[in-house]
Amino acid sequence: MKRTSGILLHITSLPSRFGVGDLGPAAERFAAFLSRAGQRQWQILPIAPTSSFVGDSPYAGHSAFGGDPLLISPERLHEEGLLRTAELDQAACPPKRHVEYAQARKAKETLLRRAFERAEPRLLQDEDFHAFLTVNAHWVNDLALFLACKAHLNDAAWFDWPTPLRDRHEPALREYGTRLAREILFHKFCQHRFFKQWGRLRSHLRDLQIDLVGDVPIYVTHDSPDVWCNRELFKLDDQGRRTVVAGVPPDYFAKTGQRWGNPVFDWPANEQQGFSWWCARLLHHFGLHSQIRLDHFRGFAAYWEIPATERTAAHGRWVHARGRALLRTLHERAGRPHELPILAENLGIITPDVEQLRQEFRLPGMHVLQFGFGPDAGRTPNVPFRHEPRGAVYTGTHDNNTARGWFERELDAASRKRLQRFAGQQPHAAGVHTLLIRLALASPARQAFTPAQDVLGLGPEARLNVPGRARGNWTWRLLPGELHATDAAALADELAEQTEFYGRTGQDLKFGEYNETGQDHEPHQD
Repeated sequence: MKRTSGILLHITSLPSRFGVGDLGPAAERFAAFLSRAGQRQWQILPIAPTSSFVGDSPYAGHSAFGGDPLLISPERLHEEGLLRTAELDQAACPPKRHVEYAQARKAKETLLRRAFERAEPRLLQDEDFHAFLTVNAHWVNDLALFLACKAHLNDAAWFDWPTPLRDRHEPALREYGTRLAREILFHKFCQHRFFKQWGRLRSHLRDLQIDLVGDVPIYVTHDSPDVWCNRELFKLDDQGRRTVVAGVPPDYFAKTGQRWGNPVFDWPANEQQGFSWWCARLLHHFGLHSQIRLDHFRGFAAYWEIPATERTAAHGRWVHARGRALLRTLHERAGRPHELPILAENLGIITPDVEQLRQEFRLPGMHVLQFGFGPDAGRTPNVPFRHEPRGAVYTGTHDNNTARGWFERELDAASRKRLQRFAGQQPHAAGVHTLLIRLALASPARQAFTPAQDVLGLGPEARLNVPGRARGNWTWRLLPGELHATDAAALADELAEQTEFYGRTGQDLKFGEYNETGQDHEPHQD
């Protein structure tokens, strides 16, 4: 049990010269800010390859295992001798507050192709490259073939490919594998460089004693190698098309619910295979992160299934899932008899069976302060005095408005009065972010996370995502120097002082510690 705090900031939101944040120098500069601010965790969003076809959402990536080449740092490729200074200068984009994904993808594509051309003559003799392919053979070969075929077939979805390839007939796989061999090698090169840079950043974070907290969506994208290669694990028809899709019923975020459109799992089929795909996926991410936030955890107890013909999520139904059997199997496969490195996202409509599942496997849940001061303030688990000691508290998440935006646009007069009574002071727009940060740090929850936008006290213009909105999300980013100017240093020092005051320095909890039932107990005696 360690009491810690951290900052939520996705990699795309970092500043860089190439239109989108990446794994290069800006990531290390942000790590330096975290260290100065006394933070022990950096939480990011999913790192899977994304596309503009699905709104650039990191939760709609087309691989459950791969990394997004968009996040590869050209500066690091330059250090390897694979890119020239003039090429970096030519590809550089003017600093902007919002990512322009089309421009950034075009620039990165050009640079990655040039780097590949220079690496290619020696690539097949590169021992590190071959070791990477061997360790990751269970996914990287399928991803590379999938991407090469998709580009060759004018970006068509796999279920619209020629039938022999769609159905993975061996002669068709060999034919396309031979025809597209160089393009396949390019995609393997991109994945190798992504994870090489990832390893460098992880090593740097370890030196600073900062843990990287990842994010794993429950669902995968229909047009992905995961579904193409494992059709029997999903509810599809004979042509590979969805019969039902995933989503959530009407809730706080959307009046007609959210129709995500992902194919849903055939849970009995997954169980018959010993949950081998699921275990491979989660063990992969356990290796990449110190902890993962498992998105939509309630879907492991029961999930909202919507007929594929429905245009909204309103007319779905709850269907039982096999999460208990999966988590038992995962415990065995992971060799962790006590606690898995999972933070369960238990927001939304949470029923007793979901909480029973989470508690059974001792998984921490989430509390969001923005949900803590409504009409049910005395009962909601989001009000600070009800935070679970094993859990994690957030001022807000990637799906929320910023603290200032929430206060200015979403908090009614009655809720403002409840916030005032709880905080013991009159909240105001310019300072509400510091008030929520203090409440989060003071919470009994073991972990506390603050989005970078709230650290800076930014308004609604800095919101990252509006659930249910198809376009215009995931674009906000830091400007160069925004967290490294003189006033930012003072901000880091102030945050470090608060972090120490509220005991979130990453030390083991001893006196005053709580057990999982929330009851005080005496420290163990030798």
